Amino acid sequence: MKLLVTGGAGYIGGVVAHQLVDAGHEVVILDDLSTGFPANLPPRATFHELSVHRVADVLTPAAGFDGVLHFAAKIEVAESVANPEKYWWNNIEGSLALLRAVRAAGTPRLIFSSTGSMYTGDGSTPFDESAEVRPANPYAATKATVDLMIAGECGASELGAASLRYFNASGAVVSGDTHLGERHEPESHLIPILLQAAAGQRDSFTLYGTDYPTPDGTCIRDYVHVADLAAAHLLALEAIRPGEYEVYNLGNGSGYSNRQVLDTVREVTGRDFPVHYGPRRPGDPAVCVAASGKAGTRLGWKPQRPDLADIVSDAWEFHRSVHGD
Repeated sequence: MKLLVTGGAGYIGGVVAHQLVDAGHEVVILDDLSTGFPANLPPRATFHELSVHRVADVLTPAAGFDGVLHFAAKIEVAESVANPEKYWWNNIEGSLALLRAVRAAGTPRLIFSSTGSMYTGDGSTPFDESAEVRPANPYAATKATVDLMIAGECGASELGAASLRYFNASGAVVSGDTHLGERHEPESHLIPILLQAAAGQRDSFTLYGTDYPTPDGTCIRDYVHVADLAAAHLLALEAIRPGEYEVYNLGNGSGYSNRQVLDTVREVTGRDFPVHYGPRRPGDPAVCVAASGKAGTRLGWKPQRPDLADIVSDAWEFHRSVHGD
């Protein structure tokens, strides 16, 4: 297929773009490089350095695209709280521009990079697709809004689409000579922050909350390897049917506590670093784990690299490839 990947120079979008190229698809990438990296681009893909708001310049009726995979979005929760208008503009208005172009071009397939962080509950049971959606911040609200927009578009046309709600994307891959992994500025995700501490790029690490109702008192989260996430996109692309909209949760189905992640980083890197302990952060649930049974049943998807040590080892290899030892 001929496929457009928006945000294909980013972390997950880059891994998906490489998998699509390796699977024999013709891949065109649109990214403004505001948070992406040229090094993430597959050599055999065509690249347009453009904002998603200008997607109609590339996704034209004459271009002949068979599908779009939409990753172009801002994703930092704290930034979304401080500057919600930026997130309305990038994530909602950018997605509206994309949907207009999809309809004008008659593009039949769309995969959307969504999030499991829009769910609410006490975490006593894993979140499936029927869990209550109640976004706790503007970032999650934008993703939930775009999910609704896509569902409406499928109901009004022959567009077939799927929203993939990730839990904690993690790990890294090597594609040819390219290392693809997680990096943000500033960094806000647990595993990269711990790796920075292990590498001496941070003086210490602060663990927030040690009195949660969990076995070791720290939060439990579902970490899913980015290569497994990417594989789900290719499966979803094949499963799409005209006029139908589906939501799939993607996670390992079991969680790891913050303390387990900390201990695993120390073990994998062989390095110790100072750890401080702070109070709970407002809004952090004790447990957040995905139920991915629907993706298993409908798509035949199953995580191939669920082990935390493998995830951290791959992330550490990427970190050293970028920053050295």
